[in-house]
Amino acid sequence: MSKAKLSTQELRARADAFWQARTEQERKLLRVGGIVVGLGLFYGLLVGPALDGRAQLNKELPLLHQQAAEMQVMAREAQALKGQSDIAPTPMSRETLNASLAARSLNPQSLNITGDYAKLQFNGVQYAGVVAWLDAIRTESRINVIDASFTAQDAPGVVNGVLTLRQGGR
Repeated sequence: MSKAKLSTQELRARADAFWQARTEQERKLLRVGGIVVGLGLFYGLLVGPALDGRAQLNKELPLLHQQAAEMQVMAREAQALKGQSDIAPTPMSRETLNASLAARSLNPQSLNITGDYAKLQFNGVQYAGVVAWLDAIRTESRINVIDASFTAQDAPGVVNGVLTLRQGGR
């Protein structure tokens, strides 16, 4: 026989000897105690958590329904707004570009506008400022960079640059 079977038989023999050594009253008390412990474990491990989870779900369910309804309303609004035409941005002009540059304390060396295109030349400006300005005009006026050329200067973060911009296209 294997060792596991032998040890199982040995444990069973010890348990039988222990049980036979008890009086009928002790056996009855041990049975009742075992049943109580078994019921306690059954409730504590299976029934109790299920009842607690059910109570928590009953408490949270109205809030979850409300959140789902709000999300459906927002989805319908987004779908409705998707179909509407966008508001056209202000047309690109020398005045609008100069105003947005002045708001960011940028002063171009030259600014030429030809049709849908604008060409700017900067000398000795902060690169971070130019990038922030480009991001702002891209989102506010839908002006995209067609061509960009930057040359770093001796001072950190300072560049010379030439930009070609176009509104509404790439």
